[in-house]
Amino acid sequence: MTTVPASAAPARAVPIARAPGYYVRQRLLQNRPAMLGLGFILLCALVALAGYWVLPDNSPDANNGVVQLQKEPPGFTATLLRLPLPDSARPAADNALRTWQQGREPRFRDAPIGSYRIVGDSVLIEPYQNHSALAELPKRYSLAEVAGRPGSAAELSQLVEQQHIVRRTYWLGTDKAGRDELSRLLLGTRISLGIGLVAVLISLALGMLVGALAGYVGGWVDSLLLGVMTVVWSIPGIMLVIAISLALDSRGVWTSFIAVGLTMWVDVARVVRGQMLGLREKTFVEAGRVLGLPQSRLIMWHLLPNMTGPLIVIATSNFAAAILLEAGLSFLGLGVQPPAPSWGLMVNEGFQLLGTEAGLWLTLLPGLAISLLVLSFNLLGNGLRDAYDPKTPLGS
Repeated sequence: MTTVPASAAPARAVPIARAPGYYVRQRLLQNRPAMLGLGFILLCALVALAGYWVLPDNSPDANNGVVQLQKEPPGFTATLLRLPLPDSARPAADNALRTWQQGREPRFRDAPIGSYRIVGDSVLIEPYQNHSALAELPKRYSLAEVAGRPGSAAELSQLVEQQHIVRRTYWLGTDKAGRDELSRLLLGTRISLGIGLVAVLISLALGMLVGALAGYVGGWVDSLLLGVMTVVWSIPGIMLVIAISLALDSRGVWTSFIAVGLTMWVDVARVVRGQMLGLREKTFVEAGRVLGLPQSRLIMWHLLPNMTGPLIVIATSNFAAAILLEAGLSFLGLGVQPPAPSWGLMVNEGFQLLGTEAGLWLTLLPGLAISLLVLSFNLLGNGLRDAYDPKTPLGS
């Protein structure tokens, strides 16, 4: 009988030990709806970060409206005559950082035209006739007036045709003030994501503090804080926001950010309290107490990190809820104030025009943006919930 050497025996595969985070990432990457939601959120985040740099209308709040072009349909193209502003109204020179943060003040006054004709040292303009505007008489401008400097007729006519008569396409149409709807929709992502981020950060900080204190200390402290959470939980969020706005005696972007954040901490506090009640009796916590570790260190560095999964899931849920709450407040006129391009405020402006030809898309477009962003956060939240569940098999 032939003896097989030990070295010739087939080697058994040794399973590779991986960190739990590896399996969380794999489950999340295999969840297609969650990844689609994450992709749309990242796209909106890039648009929000780019801000005024990528807007067709990069004026402050995308508020450079042309009254004659109000309520035009998507895909509308207009010919504009760019007239220089008076010296007293010309804005100071700006830089890229200021443009990103605040926008760029218009350098010209745009006047829509139907047609033009250059005769001698003048340009004859046939004004654009809008379906909702009164008819205007033809106008005559000198070439030097349009160009903003003196020169020969041939030189100025070439300059005017190349730089001061432009064609502009409004891909999503214009609103009731003649403002570019696409620019306002894109800039609205900055407000929606900003208020969601601030609300989540405030709710996480306050909720983790209250929930950890209530769950770890227990006793009368737990009863007192649980009573406070129950009272706050019973008050509608929109009423709390109104009360906070009245207390701060202000209505605006930052007031809305803070007010929404202060109404959403109860969810986080209840989750942290429940997790803390289950973790505080674990062996590693008892070992920390025996070693004399301070309670603050036990909570911050040993207990709270064990709640990462539930906190991430509830943060995505709160993100979506904050966007909806801000949109509702702005729709009612209690949140972001005009002319800031809040999606809720844009829905309200379109709602006032329902029954007209422009009312449909002016209501539908911002409403669709709100729905897609909230849906994306909900899909991502569901995916994270399944990813952090160890019972969810890989490949499901």
